[in-house]
Amino acid sequence: MEYREFGRIGRDVSVVGLGAWQLGADWGEVSADDAYATLDAAVDAGTTFIDTADVYGDGRSEQLIGQFLRRRPEPIMVATKMGRRVPQERANYTAANFKAWTDRSRANLGVDRLDLVQLHCPPTPVFEDDEIFDALDALVENGAIAAYGVSVETVDQALTAIARPHVASVQIILNAFRLKPLDQVLPAAKAAGVGIIARVPLASGLLSGRYTAATTFAADDHRNYNRHGESFDVGETFSGVDYETGLRAVERLKQLVPAGMTMAQFALRWVIDQPGMTVVIPGARGPDQARGNLATAALPPLTAEALAGVRETYDELIRPAVHDRW
Repeated sequence: MEYREFGRIGRDVSVVGLGAWQLGADWGEVSADDAYATLDAAVDAGTTFIDTADVYGDGRSEQLIGQFLRRRPEPIMVATKMGRRVPQERANYTAANFKAWTDRSRANLGVDRLDLVQLHCPPTPVFEDDEIFDALDALVENGAIAAYGVSVETVDQALTAIARPHVASVQIILNAFRLKPLDQVLPAAKAAGVGIIARVPLASGLLSGRYTAATTFAADDHRNYNRHGESFDVGETFSGVDYETGLRAVERLKQLVPAGMTMAQFALRWVIDQPGMTVVIPGARGPDQARGNLATAALPPLTAEALAGVRETYDELIRPAVHDRW
């Protein structure tokens, strides 16, 4: 496993983490036993970073992670998120709510202090409000959280957050279907010492290469019910790429995958190879998937030809639909 320094936090974390959305909800049912087996496999394979949120299963993901950590007290950094359990209005982002939300997450995780709390893709006015970031500073000062960051939908939101002196991390969609953050966000974060958490690295599984036009998803899977942004930002589902277009792009990318590497590992290795990236957080619904994802860290970097092929595929098939939206 490769480890990288997490900027302003001053801790090293594994370059491949575990995204725990699947362990809570919105990806079909995952039993508690499967969740614990997945967590065990990830930690056994060297991960030291787990990302969750208070809204994943309305706290279920946090609770499962908390119970797991009581059994395995390794030095794992747990990042959670807050703010999506209420209507997305500036008025709900208050010091009182921050305290209540972090208290609930601390109870769910069974810790006195949260390692990292991220605002969970809040509305744009939140990023520009000094009072909100003063309230986050107060949580650090009183010991409820060790550090804070933001999860964003757009490049502009990321750049606004990076400019704030105490923001420790920016979580943003970064994958072979979402190249826009490479232009400004990653360089700005690197210069400022802000950690980059790359989420949705497999474009909701499209970049695993396992899906076809005949693939179906469960009714409670966001890849079924959120394809057009019915429940949250459509960019979170297949990275906002039309499903059929995504399948065509994956067929082209498969030609670039070297021997000994799966399509999913190719997609994850592409993220790892981007300058300024700190940790990528693929999700997993089972231990084999977690082990396969984490094994990517030991694979060699992609060649210049492969990187150019990803860019060419993006420019021709994906850019027209997504580049200017996020």
